[in-house]
Amino acid sequence: MAIAEKEIREKIGNGDYLDFEQKVADLDRQIEELRRLSSIKGIDYSDEVRKLQMGQVEELKRVYSQLSAWQVVQVSRHPKRPLLPDYLNLMVKDFRELHGDRCFGNDRAMVTGFGQIGREKVLIVGQNKGRGLKEKMACNFGCPNPEGYRKALAKMKFAAKFGIPIVTLIDTPGAYPGIGAEERGQAQAIANNLFEMSRLAVPIICICIGEGGSGGALGIGVGDRLAMLEFAYYSVISPEGCAGILWRDGSEAPQAAEALKLTSKDLLKLELIDEVIAEPLGGAHRNIHDTVYSVEQYIIRTLAALKRTNTTALLESRYKKLRAIGSGPVIPAATSPAAIKIVEPARKIKYQKSNIKM
Repeated sequence: MAIAEKEIREKIGNGDYLDFEQKVADLDRQIEELRRLSSIKGIDYSDEVRKLQMGQVEELKRVYSQLSAWQVVQVSRHPKRPLLPDYLNLMVKDFRELHGDRCFGNDRAMVTGFGQIGREKVLIVGQNKGRGLKEKMACNFGCPNPEGYRKALAKMKFAAKFGIPIVTLIDTPGAYPGIGAEERGQAQAIANNLFEMSRLAVPIICICIGEGGSGGALGIGVGDRLAMLEFAYYSVISPEGCAGILWRDGSEAPQAAEALKLTSKDLLKLELIDEVIAEPLGGAHRNIHDTVYSVEQYIIRTLAALKRTNTTALLESRYKKLRAIGSGPVIPAATSPAAIKIVEPARKIKYQKSNIKM
């Protein structure tokens, strides 16, 4: 029993199981132990294993049918969740990457290139967070710099010139907020992308596959259709950032997540996204191939519909869609404003008439 427990502890330490999946981990431990005993003693425990597997499926259904907003954020950040390279390898044929923004350099957090999805030739624009520590550092943990957004826009304009549809895969905690990024015009680069993407005369499909944080996500998030994976999140700010601003305490992130209404279900109710792409039972990290297939089928189906629309109608529909943001239904906040105690700044500067120099 000690060997199986050790393996499960290692899996928990490696991030295979989240905090709220302890019972699933226990069932996994029991299944692994029975399989080990079966190989050692030669006893058939297949019936017992089958019962435990059925119990595990029921537990996953129970847990994932009632996830809180903060738990959804944790699932979206799972270390084994499929990243951009997984989609490129399993979904895109003949992918040819394009580099550089012709201005500063090549940002590895933003990947662009042409490829084929189904029978359609498309431009793929996506954010890559990296898998291992070395790759994460090279990709800046998925936080693009201004050159990344300029590269994305340059390639999108190139695709539009030849009438090639654009597919963007959003997965970033946010644009990089460093001094160098700000000096090179981070805000302007994102704003310019929003402006230019709104009028590109080709179909644009945007899909949030993991984290959709702030302007970093919006920089490649303007299109004719916006979809999200079931356990992805899309928000104006990360829960930790919101908690740090309102309460000056990152531990309030769960409460902030509930107030932000950042889950796919909430955003669909608010009419801010067009569709929720279902994930396999227990999240995308438990079945990468099925997740990628679902995204691929959504892209093929949606592109077929958009290509039947003429360019004038496409741009008019996109404009109306953008103008309608914020006019949808309002979901009551889980926490009333009176219950949220915002921490005031430590000190306030009082300006007197004598202090002001004209």
